[in-house]
Amino acid sequence: EDFALIQIIHGEKGTGKTKKIIAMANSVSESIKGSTVFMDDDTSYMYDLGYSIRFVNVTEFDIDNPDQFLGFVAGMAASDYDLEYVFVDRFLKIIGHPLDALEEFFGRLDRFTAAHKLIVVLSVSEGTEQLPEFMKLYVVE
Repeated sequence: EDFALIQIIHGEKGTGKTKKIIAMANSVSESIKGSTVFMDDDTSYMYDLGYSIRFVNVTEFDIDNPDQFLGFVAGMAASDYDLEYVFVDRFLKIIGHPLDALEEFFGRLDRFTAAHKLIVVLSVSEGTEQLPEFMKLYVVE
């Protein structure tokens, strides 16, 4: 495969990231055989998603750091062998950690997605200047 298993949609607040990640999830879910999960920290966009997409409100699962997030995604992958895509809106708000502290986490996520052939798409509320170098290779336009 010639595309990244981790993809980041980024931009300042109010630049249309949520609309973009929802459109991407809807488009993908119509064209793949496997399953799609969309994670968010509230339910305001739940009904904008296609019926085949499993919506997860992460506030119901008390996730507040990168390790818990990775464990949660691993648990979903373990319980659904057909899981192909995980979309995560407001990623930084969910994990509660600054970007520059996430290099090790992204290394682990990279290995996990490769091992399980899982594509994880994250929306990140930061401009290009704020993105650490290690994250720039995951950015999709």
